[in-house]
Amino acid sequence: MHEKLLVQQCAPTLSGLKTGNMFSCPFKDDAEMKESLRKYNRIFTKKGLRVLPLRKGKNSSLIYVYRPSALSCDLANDVACRILNERGYNCEKPQLCIKKLMNKLKKGEKFPHEIGLFLGYPPEDVEGFINNKAQNCKMVGCWKVYGDENAAKQKFECYKKCTAACCKKHENGCPLDKLAVCIA
Repeated sequence: MHEKLLVQQCAPTLSGLKTGNMFSCPFKDDAEMKESLRKYNRIFTKKGLRVLPLRKGKNSSLIYVYRPSALSCDLANDVACRILNERGYNCEKPQLCIKKLMNKLKKGEKFPHEIGLFLGYPPEDVEGFINNKAQNCKMVGCWKVYGDENAAKQKFECYKKCTAACCKKHENGCPLDKLAVCIA
């Protein structure tokens, strides 16, 4: 996995601003993917981050970079928990939620609508997306907004600035272990 791609796709999560990011990453084979994941988990675990393959394809994998502590907080939200419970998840154990998501993705579901809850999207926006069948949103940015438009705009701008700053630091030689913020 190329560090540049990881920084471009996950800067807000590395910086502690977002629960998680997902992105498709090319790998020549399973061995390369596993070695990359081991390498990044060695760097990130002490910073409160994890890196997992959610779905493996022939030449790429869907990679999930996330903060377990943030995911636990997000899934404790009543709306988020209700959405997940209605879809067969056990909100009390985030690891089981991730496993359930992985199973859904393996069964061929491209991106179940609840996937936004694993990325730190506001539960009211995830619920709005589901209830409105992805139509009639107030605005589109990193996600479709059905709730607080102003808060979403601020987050989108914050994520954009964070990504630009992290990419620039990385291009100037800042290593990943310095870019990733430690959050317990």
